[in-house]
Amino acid sequence: MVVPRIRQPRVAEIVASRLRDDILSGRLREGDVLPSQEQLFGEFGVSPPALREAIHMLEADGLISVRRGNVGGAVVHLPSAERTAHMISMVLQSRAATPADVSGALTHLEPICAGMCATRDDRLTEVVPYLQAEIDRQSAQFDDVSRYVPNARRFHEALVARCGNEPMILLIGSLELIWSAHESAVWSDDGEGPVARRTMRAALRDHQRLLDAIVEGDAVRAERLAGNHLAAARRNTLEYGRDRTIEARLIADEHFGLYAGGEYRHRPATHRREESGR
Repeated sequence: MVVPRIRQPRVAEIVASRLRDDILSGRLREGDVLPSQEQLFGEFGVSPPALREAIHMLEADGLISVRRGNVGGAVVHLPSAERTAHMISMVLQSRAATPADVSGALTHLEPICAGMCATRDDRLTEVVPYLQAEIDRQSAQFDDVSRYVPNARRFHEALVARCGNEPMILLIGSLELIWSAHESAVWSDDGEGPVARRTMRAALRDHQRLLDAIVEGDAVRAERLAGNHLAAARRNTLEYGRDRTIEARLIADEHFGLYAGGEYRHRPATHRREESGR
């Protein structure tokens, strides 16, 4: 029996692994600047080419961005739902997936989050106040038609963010961001969009009924209401965006800045967006 040889990691991989662990463990935080090359040379005792290769590996991971010029340095960026959403959107675009595909997935998955919210023992403190705040925002800005889409979207993002399961929050939240980017593009292209007042009232009513089911701890009703609402609420967007496919650039432009000169201009990562919502 021939035993396969185990490849020894290269020096650059070892350095990159150490720095990666520092970032993921929290020893290096969002916005921190890596030590200078001279300091890293002294710490790791490696050659300049090996260190440069390690830095390139971290750049490829999206964990740092290198600034050039007088204020140069390698700036730390924590992994985020936005970066995950960007990667997923690139894969979906390469497979010619459509917004209808994303909407269909969310129609199945988001109601599960609604049911999970309803079954949380701490829902009255960790779920209900956050969803109620979004409903209150919708009510207060109801007469501002331009706020309908972003305010409604915030409610759905909060529903996912409060389900209590981190893998669900990351994966479904990433799909939410992809859908939201498409939705924003559709309605911005059409101005305010042909949103009827009855549509806005129906959405607000659906959100309140869904919240009531969560308050009561009725997971079955919460899932049913969420599914029915999503099917109705997204019909208009899919109708007006029928000729579109998933566009990864929408996520990149919205969350990382315009792609220019071969580099993304990174923006600070956030757990949720303040100016968007379904």
